[in-house]
This record gives sequence, structure tokens and C-alpha cells, in this order.
Amino acid sequence: MKFTVTIAGRDLEVEVLGPEVRVGGRRFAAALLRVPGTPICHLVSERNSRTYALLRQGANWQIQQGGEVWPAEVVDERTAQLRALLKDQRKQDAPGLVRAPMPGLVLRVDVEAGQEIAAGAGLVVLEAMKMENEIRSSGPGRVKSVLVEPGQAVEKGTPLVEVVGQG
Repeated sequence: MKFTVTIAGRDLEVEVLGPEVRVGGRRFAAALLRVPGTPICHLVSERNSRTYALLRQGANWQIQQGGEVWPAEVVDERTAQLRALLKDQRKQDAPGLVRAPMPGLVLRVDVEAGQEIAAGAGLVVLEAMKMENEIRSSGPGRVKSVLVEPGQAVEKGTPLVEVVGQG
């Protein structure tokens, strides 16, 4: 399984390969031994061994060792891919033509023509990679037209909704 681990602003590509781990292209044998019922674990590698406390809240972790604390984010490969696909949607600067940021199936349309919407309003829900993804307005406006319907398959870039700015 592949992960991107961000510690102190630095991204590390980590891949778990059974009894081996690849970190930043370097492969080595390692084992993480947990103390049941505690956040304490012991990392044993071919070079050394260290004891850490690992505290998790969602994708966010705190790694503690020897009085030092490092906040970390751990993102699996599928989540990283989804974030990359949705990045284009977040970059929209103004209301206008809202396009599908990824291929998928329209599950639900939450707006109708003529409806006034606020910035961040949910417009359409797409199913992609077995996850529901809400497509939101990047700014306030009025829905000029809805261009898709539930059950419709869409490709990346397919126009979903047209939103015009408030005057």
C-alpha cells in the first residue's frame, strides 16, 4: 500500500511491501510493533530501533519521541488521487460553467434553474472511485441552467451546471 506522509512541510512517499518498506525510493526491512491499548510502538529496522508514541485523529498524526513532537499527515494513494482530481474544481475563481472534475455518475442534482446560491453551495453529487463527491459553487450567483440529470455518466470536463454572478 502506498502513502504520502507529510512531516514539517516535507512530503515522503512511503510504500509498505509486506515485511519491507520503501521510503523515498530506498527499500529496507522494518516492523512496527505496537503495545496493545497504548499509543506506544516500537519501530525495528535493519539499521536501528526506536520507540515512539503515535496519536491519530483521522489523517492527522502526532509522532512523539524523546520529548519532541512532530505533526504529520498520512494520505493513502486513492485519497491523493482524488485530491488531485478535485484540485481543478477548487481553483475556479468565479461563478460560471461548473464542470465535472473527474469521470463519474451523477447521483443527485441539488439545484434547479433560477435558484439563488451562496458560495460553497452544493450543486451536484458525483460518484467516482466508489466515493460520493459533492461539487460546490465557487462563488455566489444564480443557477442559469442544469446540464445533467441523476443517473447520467459524465467524463472529466463535462459541463454540469451554469451559474451566473449576482448583479
